[in-house]
Amino acid sequence: MRFYSIPDESKFTVRNHVAASLLAALLLWQEPVKFVFPADDTGLAGLAIREAQQMATADSLGVHIGFEFIDRIEASGITFVHRAVADSGRDYRAVHYDHGNSVSVADVDSDGLLDLYFVNQIGSNELWRNLGGMRFENITVAAGVGLADRIGVAASFADVDNDGDPDLFVTSVRGGNALFENTGEGRFFERTIGSGLEYSGHSSGAVFIDFDLDGRLDLFVSNVGDYTTDDLGDGGYYVGLADAFEGHLDPQREEPSRLYRNAGNWRFEDVTAEAGLVDLGWNGDAALVDLDGNALPDLYVLNMQGDDHYMVNRGGGRFVDETFDHFAKTPYGAMGIASADFDNDGDQDVFITDMHSDMNAAQGPDEEHLKQRLRYMYQDGFRHLMGNAFYRQSGTGFVESSDEMGAENYWPWGLSAEDINADGWTDVFISSSMNYPFRYQTNAVRLNVAGQRFAPAEFILGIEPRRDGRVRQPWFELDCGAAADGLHEHCSGRTDRIRVLGTLGTRSSALVDLDADGDLDVVTAEFNSAPQLLVSDLAQRGQTNWLAVSLQGDAANRDGLGATVTVTAGDTTYTQVHDGKSGYLAQSSVPLYFGLGHAANVERVEVIWPGGRRQTLEGPIVGGRQLRIVEPS
Repeated sequence: MRFYSIPDESKFTVRNHVAASLLAALLLWQEPVKFVFPADDTGLAGLAIREAQQMATADSLGVHIGFEFIDRIEASGITFVHRAVADSGRDYRAVHYDHGNSVSVADVDSDGLLDLYFVNQIGSNELWRNLGGMRFENITVAAGVGLADRIGVAASFADVDNDGDPDLFVTSVRGGNALFENTGEGRFFERTIGSGLEYSGHSSGAVFIDFDLDGRLDLFVSNVGDYTTDDLGDGGYYVGLADAFEGHLDPQREEPSRLYRNAGNWRFEDVTAEAGLVDLGWNGDAALVDLDGNALPDLYVLNMQGDDHYMVNRGGGRFVDETFDHFAKTPYGAMGIASADFDNDGDQDVFITDMHSDMNAAQGPDEEHLKQRLRYMYQDGFRHLMGNAFYRQSGTGFVESSDEMGAENYWPWGLSAEDINADGWTDVFISSSMNYPFRYQTNAVRLNVAGQRFAPAEFILGIEPRRDGRVRQPWFELDCGAAADGLHEHCSGRTDRIRVLGTLGTRSSALVDLDADGDLDVVTAEFNSAPQLLVSDLAQRGQTNWLAVSLQGDAANRDGLGATVTVTAGDTTYTQVHDGKSGYLAQSSVPLYFGLGHAANVERVEVIWPGGRRQTLEGPIVGGRQLRIVEPS
């Protein structure tokens, strides 16, 4: 409780003293009592034990850990704070608003530094320009991309018009999605009206993909399903349905995801039915993949309550659902996806996070590595995993090996997959949490140990505990003596004013080199709170070998989305498919980052452009820099 000083009596008349006393009493009355929820937070209680256990393994992990992350958000100048709708706070309902929002990354003004776009629910989205030296300035108003009248969800950067700068697409809940043209120097012009993308519904993720290989980026928008009423809550959001999480059982509440073909000149055509992308479930997010390596971009569509859908591009504008031809089971409550060559064998593996399976039973910190053993509501139990999935691609297909890899964690949303320690193996940052009214849950870092397993390292690298040990913050306030709040469950037996505290938690993340020093930093999208800007000191601790590759398509789309890049350095070949996927609910426009381990130089870089055209650059190519590869005319 804050205390207020009373002025010296000798300098005041009795009347003034009484007035000052009354003012002090009034101020004290206005300061609400703090009310911690949940009071018994097993996540917080177990933090010290978990840290000690993980630190005890540091010397035996068999992977480079000689560096750390430090949260520099306060010094960065970034003042963005995500504000959640009341359905995730004072008027809590089990509804899809708590699935959160994204942070997306692109060099919007072509100055060579990566800028950040944060999506909000209540209030404006914000675009922060990178000034260098880990300092940022808010250019939202000048850029014209605030969308303060929308309940934002996801954002994707891509070069829609092939003019060399990143354009922007933003989704919202029943406020209409928005398309922006980058007109240069970080200024944007809205192109939504007349574009064919005016859809307004329960949209979520957005993926740019040139599925017909005509050189123009098309767009897949994942729609969840009808989970809201027509009643408006504070800030203009649509109040959630009481049975929101049973909506997938009602065909009338389905809301099909949509595929839009880019017809050029800022016009898009809905080709969902013709492409065969129908009946995909309640989709929160999706990703461009090329799991069969044929240079035709496919889609993996995540279903948050049921079967995922691996949609294989058969050419001619058609996709075929081949999910269970390749995957024996998919996670029941899939939320995030990363496709990468985790074992450096030349093909793409798949890591999928599962949030909703973890919501069917409470688990303590000592059980978070276990799959759920209970049947979730209304699922058949035969072709679903009740937890995260790690599909290793081998000569005989995909083998699910999440338990062997140590890929399980609790309450995960999305993941960002990059080489965090630049040792040549792709690691993951998993944004995890549930916030109010649940216990605290840590974010997870899993370092790749030579493609054989993932080693937990969030405490070792300084990701957890959070800066200053912050775990909770004020979530909302109640005046229990007032009619509007008196019936709230937290006001039972009370008539005073209380401030309810909720746990902090992350929804999305991006692993990108924000300070251009050759190592990867972490920026997070927090739910109902300020972001974290976790700066790596890997490059300052010793020699770091890396190569960044940016693509410029000619016959292919300008971004080269869908291309496969292989880098040969030393005795290892590293392979990445350029999908733009930077994290949950986000597609970013950033170079591909290759950690090179002990190799300072590169012998060869090969690009397979969308459609199959090959281009090879012979070395030696000096590492420690960004290499731009232009597709020959």
